[in-house]
Amino acid sequence: MTRSIFLFIVCSIANMVYAQQTDTTIVFNKLTHDFGVIVKSDGTQTYSFEFTNTGTHPVNIQKVTNSCGCTSSGWTKEPVAPGEKGYVKVSYNPSSTTTFNKSITVNIAGGSPETVILQIRGKVIAAVEKQ
Repeated sequence: MTRSIFLFIVCSIANMVYAQQTDTTIVFNKLTHDFGVIVKSDGTQTYSFEFTNTGTHPVNIQKVTNSCGCTSSGWTKEPVAPGEKGYVKVSYNPSSTTTFNKSITVNIAGGSPETVILQIRGKVIAAVEKQ
C-alpha cells in the first residue's frame, strides 16, 4: 500500500515537471469575429485569426475542424517558431438569410492549450435595405 502511494506521488511529480518543460504556447489576437450584416449576394466572407507563439519551442497546428459545411478554413502549415506569428483563416459562405454563430476547433500539436475554439458570427440578409 505504501509503495503504491509512493509510486503515485513520484509519477505525479514527473508529470508536473514534464508539463512545465513543454513551454509551447500560442495566443490568438482574438477568439471571436463578428462579420456584422452580410448581403447574401456579396458571397463568401473571410477572416484571418492571427496568433503568436509565446513559448520557447516551435508550435504546429495539427488540424482545424469546422462546425458545418458553410465554413472552410486554412492555416499556417509549417512550424511557427517562438516569437513568430501564424494564422487560421476562416471563410463563411452565406447560402441563406439567417443569423449564424459557427465554431472552428483548432488542434495544436504539443502546445498549450492543446485545443482552441474560434468563433465567427453575423447576420445574412437578402439585399441592402433602403432607408
